[in-house]
Amino acid sequence: MEETVIPRPDPASLAVRGSAARFPIRRIYCVGRNYADHAREMGATGREPPFFFGKPADAALNVADGAEGVLPYPPATHDLHHEVELVAALGAGGRDLTEDQAARAIWGYAIGLDMTRRDLQAEAKKAGRPWDTAKGFDHGAVLGPVHPIAETGPMISGRITLSVNGKPRQSGDLSDMIWSIPEAIAYLSTLFELKAGDLIFTGTPAGVGAVAAGDRLRGEIQGLGALQVRIA
Repeated sequence: MEETVIPRPDPASLAVRGSAARFPIRRIYCVGRNYADHAREMGATGREPPFFFGKPADAALNVADGAEGVLPYPPATHDLHHEVELVAALGAGGRDLTEDQAARAIWGYAIGLDMTRRDLQAEAKKAGRPWDTAKGFDHGAVLGPVHPIAETGPMISGRITLSVNGKPRQSGDLSDMIWSIPEAIAYLSTLFELKAGDLIFTGTPAGVGAVAAGDRLRGEIQGLGALQVRIA
């Protein structure tokens, strides 16, 4: 390995269900407003072309299977929101993928929480500025272990829910996505060259809302179990 002038940062990675090996994270992409009910609650209508934003790979907060993660309440916000999502982990990539190629590029799936500093996002939208400060903060991508697609099969349908302190907040079905996962990945590949190690957060159902220090979140996706985290 070549010498560096400063110490190398630790590479970001995720646990893999049933394995000691880990899944390396290259980039994190997120599909915006990909459930019709959530699009409506955010003021959009219709089947708009998909749009994307990103999070740094080291924004990932790994939560071990069966454990409760701890998410520090981030600075510079008074309106931290939860968004539970199915995350696709790519084992291959490319440019201008067909939907079939995009589907074959998926290595596995995980439960994710796209945490959002909603007040900063609202300010950025009003000023016509990027959302980076709202979406890309430390620990803003909470992730459970990756489940290999060889075990889950393609995740086309299934319940996706989130509760806060035991009370339901979000509820939907993966089949409610406006753009299917292969469609979204194929479209994303026209904008970026995708590669193994990329993660794609695929959108969230309606019911997003604020959380406070001390709250306990539980995200569940049928076939993937649960992801639990406490806001500290």
